[in-house]
Formats: sequence, C-alpha cells, structure tokens
Amino acid sequence: MKILRLLPIIFYFSLSSHDGFAQEKAKKTLFIIVDGIAADMLESVNTPYIDMISKEGAYTRAYLGGEKGGYSETPTISAVGYNSLLTGTWANKHNVWDNDIEAPNYHYWTIFRYLKEQYPEKKTAVFSTWLDNRTKLLGEGLPETGNWKLDFSFDGLELDTLNFPHGDEFYIQKIDEEVTNKAALTLKEEGPDLTWVYLQYTDNTGHQYGDSPENNKAIQIIDRQVGQIYNAVKYREQHFSEDWLVLVTTDHGRQALDGKGHGGQSEREKTIWISTNLKKPNNYFYSARPAIVDLLPTMADHMQIEIPRKQHMELDGVSLMGDLSLSHPEAVILGDELIISWEPQQSNETVKIWITETDQFHAGEMDRYQLAGEVDITKKKFIIPLKRKKRGFYKIVLEGKHNIVNRWITP
Repeated sequence: MKILRLLPIIFYFSLSSHDGFAQEKAKKTLFIIVDGIAADMLESVNTPYIDMISKEGAYTRAYLGGEKGGYSETPTISAVGYNSLLTGTWANKHNVWDNDIEAPNYHYWTIFRYLKEQYPEKKTAVFSTWLDNRTKLLGEGLPETGNWKLDFSFDGLELDTLNFPHGDEFYIQKIDEEVTNKAALTLKEEGPDLTWVYLQYTDNTGHQYGDSPENNKAIQIIDRQVGQIYNAVKYREQHFSEDWLVLVTTDHGRQALDGKGHGGQSEREKTIWISTNLKKPNNYFYSARPAIVDLLPTMADHMQIEIPRKQHMELDGVSLMGDLSLSHPEAVILGDELIISWEPQQSNETVKIWITETDQFHAGEMDRYQLAGEVDITKKKFIIPLKRKKRGFYKIVLEGKHNIVNRWITP
C-alpha cells in the first residue's frame, strides 16, 4: 500500500479585527481542579458559587480513567487525572500512573506548552497546593519540555512545615486559602492568558472522613474559594476587553462503600463533573458523556491554539465547543477483517481512515500512516481486509472535517 504524506489540519477561526470590524476580545482561560469530589457528593451539597458558574454556562457529569478493561484504562488517582486533563490523553500515552510521577512522557504536550509554542508572548500561571504539578507534570524549565517557563506561579507551601505544620488537621485548608488569595489577586491585577488553580482540601477530608458532614463542609469551603477566584474573572470581564473560558472539575471520584478511597475503576470512582461558564456547548457536551481529556481540545479551541497534526492525531479528547464531525471510535479484529466504527455528529461529510502499525510518537517521532480509505460519515463503519489473521498493534485515526479521533488495537 502506498504511504501518503499527511496534509495539515485546517482550523477555522473567527475573523481578527480589521478596519470595519469590532476588535476581538482577548481569549483567556482559567481551569480549576478541586481534588477528589465525586459527582454525587457535589450534587448533594449546597455550592452556590459553582452553581453560579454552571447557570451562566453549563454543567455535566463526566468521566475519567480511560476505558475499563481496555488499553487506555487509567488509574483514578490524582496526578494521573491532572495529567489526563493537561495532555488530553490517557495514561497509556502520558505515562503517569500514580502520584510518584516517575517518568512522564513529555512528547505528549500539556496545554501550557501548546500555548507557549504558538504564542510565546502570552502569560501563563499556576497556583497550586502541590509543587509537583508545576515541576513534574508541567515540567517547567526542563529540556524535555522545551525549557518553557511560567510567568506566574505560587506553590510549594506544603513543604513549609514551620508555618503549616502537618500535625495540624487543617494545614491543607490553610494552604488552599493562601493559594486562593494569590490566584484571585493575580487574576484580577494581571489577567494571565492561561491559568491553572489546584485546591486539595476536599481530598484530605475524603480520605479521613469519607461520606460525612465533615467532607460536605470541606466542599462548601472549596466552593467559596472557587467563588473568590471566579469573582476576579468577572472583574476582568467588566473592566477589560477579555473573553474568559472557565472550567471547574475534579480529578477522581470516590469508592462506593464509604467515599474514602479511590484509584479503581468503579462507576463512582470514574464519575466526575464539569462546571463551566461556556455559553454554548456543542451537542456532544449534552448527548454524550464527556471525559476529562476533552478539556484540552476545548481550551485550545477557545484560545485559537493550532495543535500540530502529529499531536492532534494522538489526542484522546474532542472539543466541547463548536462543530464536531464524529466521536466514539471503535475498532476490532474479527477473523481476517479489521472493523472500524464511529458515531457521526454531522451528515454530508466523508471520513478519512488512516492506519499505522507503529507507535513512534512515544519516542517523539512521526508515525507513517497509510490512507486506508474514505467513506460517507453516515455509514458509521469501515472494514479493512487483512491479508492474514494478524492480531498485532494498530493505531487508527479517523479524520472528519471538524475533528480527529483515534483508536488503538493492542495484542
């Protein structure tokens, strides 16, 4: 089969300001991760500030942890969830499997690196109750991540045992307060283009108390902190020509028995939620069950970040705004046939099916895809005959007009 050179992805952006057009507002994004709040926990507690964000935009349950029992199965553990959001991929790609963060695969870029590579002048910020988010997951300043640097950061207070002694049950709450205050002030005064805020206290109370009044109170405390940060965004919108996307979510659910543990693939551990001020989510947001990996392409769309093609072909998420062509790719080998299927989100389109038997991307190289065919999107299926009953490794990419999805087959 002839190997064809892949053409660049075409992105459609709104018009920039020119004579005769109103000036376009600066695109800014804030995402907040509040640790370890299962969807049913959030929905059972009075959270007026998160509810306010949802009322201005939208709310949905979502999931993480990849496909249970599949090649993308991903532990429902904090750092793993953060990195799935940051890279738009599951752990089989980004290679963070626990909170030790031993060997992240930095070939899967974070949203911060995508922004800095395309718009080096734009400002980035991280405010976090855990230092490793910046130093290990984002890999700030490392040669492996291109030596990129944040413009604003505030973290590491958990290492200050003098001012925040770990014998104090509430030391993480106190750190969260400091992080919240610094984040709100910097957002209000500086308005970074891309900001990540991470707050931890609800995970501590979850592990200690599980489903309990104590944990409910912790959720309300974090809700107030989210409100303080969001008020800074509202100030920016009122006083500056800025268009803010705000996303609030969590990194995992809790065990069904008592709400204390997490890490497995139970429904409650995998079920998370997304609260956003996004005014017009697409149909996928409502009709499907979004995933944490969908947040990176959503942020990229909002900020008009062009994801390079070879990296776009690796993303496991789709955007929650704008048009989509297709979603939910599946692939299976039956006998001597490779059967590929999908769910169309549009009609009057065609789907290009690309395939490779290599995974060079994990080492930073480009896989050599072959165009297996092109078919009407409404067919929902494409069959590739195999010359032999080969149950090897395949990477399959489905390309529509508006988006790309992928699926692997592993031995």
